[in-house]
Amino acid sequence: MDWMPLLSTLTGAAIGIAATLIADRNRWRREEARHALEVRRAVYTEYASALKDAGEEIRAVALGDHMSESARDAAVREAFRGTGLHTASEQLWLVGPPLVVAAGNEAFHSLRRMRDAYARGVAVGSAEDRAFIQQRRTAMAEMRRRMREDLGIGPLGIE
Repeated sequence: MDWMPLLSTLTGAAIGIAATLIADRNRWRREEARHALEVRRAVYTEYASALKDAGEEIRAVALGDHMSESARDAAVREAFRGTGLHTASEQLWLVGPPLVVAAGNEAFHSLRRMRDAYARGVAVGSAEDRAFIQQRRTAMAEMRRRMREDLGIGPLGIE
């Protein structure tokens, strides 16, 4: 009996199976990378939106009239809590790479400093308020830059 045709067939089958497994593994890796990118994009969008919403909410409260300092403090803090920012922050901490998380954390803290200033009575539009706004803008721009970089999107060049 001639074993060459049988060995050739088995070798061809083994090569075919190996090539299929490698191709499937590569396809799976691409799909996983694409899915991870989409998850990060969604988390980044939610976090940046929550930061903006929180900023608008605390600013609106700071513009209002309050019976007392404690009422203003409570209203500003409640506005901050009510935006879902803490949930979005935790999501960022879970899926973001270290540089994005650090930039996001700095943006969060810049907003929290602004919240605390409004809670203690800093007037919207004052020099102190403008300084907090500039810190927040700088932190937000850096956070967005890091997020865009992580997503493979080039810089905007307008911030």
